[in-house]
Amino acid sequence: MNLAFLTEKLRKEFEDARALQRNRGQEQAEKIRTRMAQIDAAEHWAELKLLPGHHHELTADKSGLLACDLNGNYRLIYEPWPQPPPRREDGGLDGESVTGVRIHGVLDYHESKNKKPR
Repeated sequence: MNLAFLTEKLRKEFEDARALQRNRGQEQAEKIRTRMAQIDAAEHWAELKLLPGHHHELTADKSGLLACDLNGNYRLIYEPWPQPPPRREDGGLDGESVTGVRIHGVLDYHESKNKKPR
C-alpha cells in the first residue's frame, strides 16, 4: 500500500530505526517496524485484517481512523488515504478499495487524557 505521514517529523522518526528506538523504546520500535512492513506489503487494507496485529476501525471520537496493536495499550493510529475513504453501501469502510494510508502516530487511546497520537 501507499504510505504517507501526518507530519514530516513523524516520517523522519519512523524511517530512522535509531531515532525510533531512542524515542519509543526497543519493544515498541520493533512492533512499529513490523506493522509498517505489513502495511507496506499489503495491496489493500482488507488484507491487513487477516494478519497479526489486530488492524481495526476505530469508533466514537476517533471514527474514521484505523489502528493496530503495538505493545501494551499502545496502538499505531492511521487513516485511509487519500480522503474521503471508499465506503460500502452499508456505510462501512470498503477495505479492498483502500490502497493507501496516512500514519498519525502512536496512542494509548484507552487513557481518556490521550487525545492525539504522537
